[in-house]
Order: sequence, then structure tokens, then C-alpha cells
Amino acid sequence: MSRKQYVVFKLGKEEFGIDIMNVKEIIPYQESIHVPDTPGFIEGIINYRDSVIPIISLKERFKLDEKGSTKDTRIIVITLKDKDVGFIVDEVSQTLYLDDDEVDPTPEIIIGVDRKYITGVGKLGGDRLLILIDLEAILTEEEKDEIEMLEDEIEELEP
Repeated sequence: MSRKQYVVFKLGKEEFGIDIMNVKEIIPYQESIHVPDTPGFIEGIINYRDSVIPIISLKERFKLDEKGSTKDTRIIVITLKDKDVGFIVDEVSQTLYLDDDEVDPTPEIIIGVDRKYITGVGKLGGDRLLILIDLEAILTEEEKDEIEMLEDEIEELEP
């Protein structure tokens, strides 16, 4: 039986989990600088470890109510196509382990694009469910290319 560790985060009242192996770092939220003419789910850019990286609003991407940041808001940094990208979440609450038998496949009711980035549903006892997602699969290839072009433009501006 296989066992994986997940980072649990919240968007509104919903709990999500991502494989900890995909997470580079979790940092406190910081205001980003808006870049004109970028897709709506890209909040802007920040300085991260002396590099400028794009920041994606998961709430905007998932079409959830946007309520602004709080003291608990975090940025989950992952590496996407050899570049760092940050994802804004409302709160990172814990890390936990799930065995294979505690994860159900993606429900059949979920169709279309959403299905490709939902890797399953974790059962945490009682009625607590954890939607397991793959942050690398959240963006379409076209969107990844747009972000890569944005990052290339940013690199040209860096001293």
C-alpha cells in the first residue's frame, strides 16, 4: 500500500490537498504588482528569492468568490516548466498522510477540464473530504505558454 503526504489548504470553506512533493515553498502573502494585458487569474508578479515570479489567484482560476487577503493568506510556490510560479490560497492548515485506500477516484459527475487537475478525493474520517488537485495541471498548455512568455519578458527587464 502506498502512502502520500499532502499539503492541505483552504479556498473559502473548501479544503484542498496537493502532493507535498510538488511544493517548493509556502510563503506569507505579499501584494503583487499587476502586469497589464495578462489573463485574469494572474494576479501579478512578486520578488521571490531575487527572482520575479508570476502569482496566480486560485480563487479566480476556480471562479470562487474573491474576498481579499487575510493574515492567514499564503502563496504556495511550485516549479512549472522549470520556472517558479506562486498560487494564492486563503490558508495552509496542515500536512497529512493518506493511504491509497483513503483516496477515491475523481467522481464521475466532474467533467471537462476540471477533471484533469482533480486527482481524487481524500476521506479524512467522518464527513470531512479533501479535494486532491495537481497544481501543475490546473493551467492549460496555452496558459502555461502565456506565463512562460510573461516570465521571459520579466527576465529581459531584470538587471
